Amino acid sequence: MIDIKGVAHFSIPVTDMARSQAFYTDVVGLKPLALVGNDTMSFLDAGGVCVILCQQDGAIDNSAQGPNRVHHSFIVDTETYKTLHDQLSAKGVDVEFEEDRQGGVVNGPRLYFRDPDGTSLEFIDLTSYAGA
Repeated sequence: MIDIKGVAHFSIPVTDMARSQAFYTDVVGLKPLALVGNDTMSFLDAGGVCVILCQQDGAIDNSAQGPNRVHHSFIVDTETYKTLHDQLSAKGVDVEFEEDRQGGVVNGPRLYFRDPDGTSLEFIDLTSYAGA
């Protein structure tokens, strides 16, 4: 068996790099690291995990995205979670769904929203993880 040490990075397709960089830094709270490839790849830090925004031509198919489908989840602490509705609303971002899932693999209160290209994102106040 391969002994995985963690996640090095994951990529999110975007259609407008400047708009998406602003969203992921101003709304999601990621920290910019580098813009490379003739400004087609933006490397951002999410609490020690690299997120790469990848410029795509044409519309992005988000038909498989949603709370129980493809989405990207970011961990926040309890105090931050309590203020998320107000913070997202102030930036014009709608919360699509919220729940407090317990007794599963990844547990805690969570809410879902979308980036400017319609990619489903989640903020979670992680209370437990079965893999820890």
